[in-house]
Amino acid sequence: MTGLIIAIFIAGYIAIATEHVIKINKAASALLTGVLCWTVYVLLSPDMQHVGEELNHHLGELSGILFFLLGAMTIVELIDAHEGFDIITVRIKQTDKRKLLWIVAFITFFLSAVLDNLTTTIVMISMLRKLIRDDKERLFFAGIVVIAANAGGAFSPIGDVTTTMLWIGGQITSANIIMKLFFPSLICLVIPLLFLTIKFRGKIERPNVEDSSGKSSLSSKQQSIVFFSGVFILILVPVFKMVTHLPPFMGILGGLGLLWVITELIHGDKDEEDKHNLSVVHALRKIDTPSILFFLGILVSIAALQSAGILTDTAKWLTSTLRDDNIIVLSFGLLSSIVDNVPLVAAAQGMYDLSIYPTDHYFWEFLAYCTGTGGSVLIIGSAAGVAAMGMEKISFFWYLKKISLLALMGYFAGAFTYFLQHRLFGI
Repeated sequence: MTGLIIAIFIAGYIAIATEHVIKINKAASALLTGVLCWTVYVLLSPDMQHVGEELNHHLGELSGILFFLLGAMTIVELIDAHEGFDIITVRIKQTDKRKLLWIVAFITFFLSAVLDNLTTTIVMISMLRKLIRDDKERLFFAGIVVIAANAGGAFSPIGDVTTTMLWIGGQITSANIIMKLFFPSLICLVIPLLFLTIKFRGKIERPNVEDSSGKSSLSSKQQSIVFFSGVFILILVPVFKMVTHLPPFMGILGGLGLLWVITELIHGDKDEEDKHNLSVVHALRKIDTPSILFFLGILVSIAALQSAGILTDTAKWLTSTLRDDNIIVLSFGLLSSIVDNVPLVAAAQGMYDLSIYPTDHYFWEFLAYCTGTGGSVLIIGSAAGVAAMGMEKISFFWYLKKISLLALMGYFAGAFTYFLQHRLFGI
């Protein structure tokens, strides 16, 4: 049974990694993998009822992550529908390549911590198209956006799906992860920035700006209300959890309900046709549902491995073979550049118990950093990288040649910073 489940899981992973080659959406592969793993497990188990109870238990935990993603993605879509992100883009006037690189990188870094790395990458790549005319120059900016988005997401409980998983799972707390990982994540970004700064010279050429007057029926006041309300709601989610001790998805769903009411009041005097594209109903139709189903399939697959005892055996093998938590976690981070970091973190949560590594333990914090930033080493190693790859048509080998080494240097520099920070100052 164990061998068959592992074989199905590996086959599913290969299908996910070669999505663009086999022309099958990774969500379909993930869902099929999850269902097949549990089907084999239940059919070859002596107690089918117990397996069903295990699945229900896992699904109860996974639903919190899925509802959180659903709420957060809808809020972001609503902000975008109201052109809220234009508040940022219209204020960037810089044309010097070096200065613009740092501006873009730090906007991405902090925006990713508030939103998430995938959404931030989409927003920033869209913004770069309005700022930089030359396609080749824009690729370097897109590369640094990927690194910055992943670095910014690593130190925030809502900035990366994996950090959110650890937060919801009780392995980390929001205030602690921000305090411990902010500086290492910053170093992870600054090192690549310094090297690119040495290379860059001159000024960028802006694209021709078409007149868009009369395009939008929104007033600047409406635009600002939705933007600042949405961002404020996202920022308050960790605060809501700390105060109420309720799961984060309750905070995000409550925030979505509040923003829903705000938009209904704002557009209450408009006819249905005018306010349709500005409604939450329309935003729900636009969110990336396949990504949510992908996470569901992957997490259900990992749950099958956990219930079958495969993850526990793997943990024992890693512990006995590598014999060092730092090497184990660094390996997880580098592996996340080849395969998705979501299942890696899910696997670690199943392999290492809270009784061994309690909440806010060094191991969990270092895992959040490594799996959050390690995906930047390859373009396919993170959701942010895949998004940039699709939007800017970045080739795998161009990224490998121009950006991967920079990302790797930043990854190890940040890891060393975290290790040194812990050794010298106990934080």
